Amino acid sequence: MRRRTALLALVAVLVLALDVATKVLVVAELEGRRTLELLGGQLLIRVSRNPGAAFSFAESATVLFTVIAVTVVVVILRVSRRLGSTGWAVSLGLLLGGASGNLVDRLLRSPGPGRGAVVDFIDFQVWPSFNVADSAIVTGGVLAVLLSVRGIEVDGSRAGRAAADEHDA
Repeated sequence: MRRRTALLALVAVLVLALDVATKVLVVAELEGRRTLELLGGQLLIRVSRNPGAAFSFAESATVLFTVIAVTVVVVILRVSRRLGSTGWAVSLGLLLGGASGNLVDRLLRSPGPGRGAVVDFIDFQVWPSFNVADSAIVTGGVLAVLLSVRGIEVDGSRAGRAAADEHDA
C-alpha cells in the first residue's frame, strides 16, 4: 500500500510541476506577444485565461470551482489511505496533480485568491484550449472509468468477487 501511495504522490507531483512550469514559461514568453504555430498551423501555443470550467463554462463561478478543486484534493487524499491498486494510484495521481495545477492558478493568479483564471495554452483549433493539468484530469478520469468497468476497486480487489465469495460460502 505504501508503494502505491508513493506512486500516487510521484505522479501528482510530476503533473503539478510540469503544469506549473509550462504555464510560467508560456506566460513569460508568449502572453501579449505572439502565437507559436506548430504542426503546420494545426496546433497553436497561445495564452488564454479561463475563469470558468472546461470549455469556459460558468465563467462567473470561479469561487465555486476553487471550492470543488479543494474538495477533490481532500477526497483523493482520504481515498489514498485505502489504495491497493497500481492503476488507481496512477489515475488518482493524475487527477490530484491536475486538480492541484488548476487550483494553483485559481489561488495565485489575477484577479485574486480563489478567483484567479486558469492559464490555457494548447489550442488545436477544433477543441477549446487547455493545459497540462486539464490533460491529466481527462486522462486520469478515463483511466478511472476503465478501472471501474473492469471491476477493479481502489483497494485492489475485484468488484463482484466479494459478493461471489459470500454466495459460495
